[in-house]
Order: sequence, then C-alpha cells, then structure tokens
Amino acid sequence: MGTPAPHSPAEPGSVQIVVTSPEQMRELGRRLAKLLRAGDLVMLSGELGAGKTTLTRGLGEGLGVRGAVTSPTFVIARVHPSLGDGPPLVHVDAYRLSGGLDEMEDLDLDVSLPESVVVVEWGEGKVEELTEDRLQVVIHRAVGDTTDEVRQMTITGLGERWVSADLSVLAA
Repeated sequence: MGTPAPHSPAEPGSVQIVVTSPEQMRELGRRLAKLLRAGDLVMLSGELGAGKTTLTRGLGEGLGVRGAVTSPTFVIARVHPSLGDGPPLVHVDAYRLSGGLDEMEDLDLDVSLPESVVVVEWGEGKVEELTEDRLQVVIHRAVGDTTDEVRQMTITGLGERWVSADLSVLAA
C-alpha cells in the first residue's frame, strides 16, 4: 500500500485523530471534504451519538451542498445537490436496513456513486460491494452516562483511490 504518512499510525493509509467537541468534528468534516471527489464512498461507523451526522454536516459544508444535513434515519437517504460545480452529497443511514447489498440496491447507490460523494452511516456488511475504493471512518466514544465529548477516530483509505492520499492532513 505505500508508506505511512509521518503522523499516521503504523498501518499504511490510516490516520488516528482525537476530536474533543462537536465543532471540531464539523471542522474535520470540512477538511475531509477537500480530499473527496465524485465517486468517493465514505463509510461511517460508531455508537449512537458518536458524531457521524455531525461529521457529515461538516462534509456538506465543505462540499458546498444545498440543504441542512440532518440524520436520514427515517428517510434512509437524502441527496444534497451542490450549490457550485462540485459533486452532490448522498447521505445514507443504513441502520434500519437488515439486508445486505440487495436492500441497498433499492436505493440505487451504484447509479449515484460515480457522480456523487456517498456517505453511509452504519454501512458495515452492507455497502462494501459497491466499490473496493472507500474511506472507512470509525468513531469511538465513551459509552454510558457521560458528557464526555472526546472521540477517538480512525480514518482508513481502502483501495487504489486512497493509496497515495495523504490522510495526515486531516490531523492538522
């Protein structure tokens, strides 16, 4: 896969980031948007309340898309068209989808993917077959009755698309 970036952990194509507030999570989303282009798939995983939608809100701001980015839990997917010449953002919440790719195919993500940035929350085991090239974002937070805003994040680029990407810029 290439050599690890100077500030990344031992695993090539991966960076670890500590986020301590919702605003930092949004800012990380804005920085991440600068690395994304049409055709990119971003898979977000983490506990309820970990910050997946907050990160996606920042992505939407960074991509310059129309509409407030909110959790698509009840509609499954939302499309946010670009206000400029960038790609639209397709935000999917696969939490309630029990099936694998069959159920996801009903959303036509394979049609949307080439011209959009597709962000899927809770997509593990459901969307990997869409493309070998994807960015995997895992958000860990303290669970239980806590007001702790600290999130430990691991962002990993998988596939040819991410081999030469410098994910260490996200930790800036």
